Amino acid sequence: MNSTLTERCKRITTFIFDIDGVMTDGSVIALETGEQPRVFNVRDGYGINRAIRMGYRVAIISAQSQVGVRKRLEYLGVTDIFIGTSPDGKLPVFKKYLAETGLTEGEIVFMGDDLPDYEVMRTSVMGACPADSADEILAIADYISPKNGGRGAVRDLIEQVMKVQGKWMAWFE
Repeated sequence: MNSTLTERCKRITTFIFDIDGVMTDGSVIALETGEQPRVFNVRDGYGINRAIRMGYRVAIISAQSQVGVRKRLEYLGVTDIFIGTSPDGKLPVFKKYLAETGLTEGEIVFMGDDLPDYEVMRTSVMGACPADSADEILAIADYISPKNGGRGAVRDLIEQVMKVQGKWMAWFE
């Protein structure tokens, strides 16, 4: 991680994640009932829960809106959940979240993987993405995880930020 990115990580108080392609590998199972289950990585979940317990904010902005996904996020302790947004409407949700919380873009790292995340990543937030993201996202990301979406990219990002801030192993010390 270069020194500029390290300095940006020092200011992070909030993680915002997309779901499909970031917290999952982007696969969707289409059941006859209409439900579309996703598979989540347990280590990503541990990272999210740990970040929350260490005082970070974690938010989700995603177009998908499955009940099971919301239950998973709530189980992890996430309270700022914005699902069911228009795939092209993440920027207004993001700006409203900033206004409601009083956060600044410099305190936020946003992890997305595809074109619906492009507008948010072009703001002055620290933009991050999984290794298998769309080319357009890879081109503008400040941090590219060596992990793929749904395969540890979320945990990797949280771990990198917390390590820079000296908080990753603080839980056990």
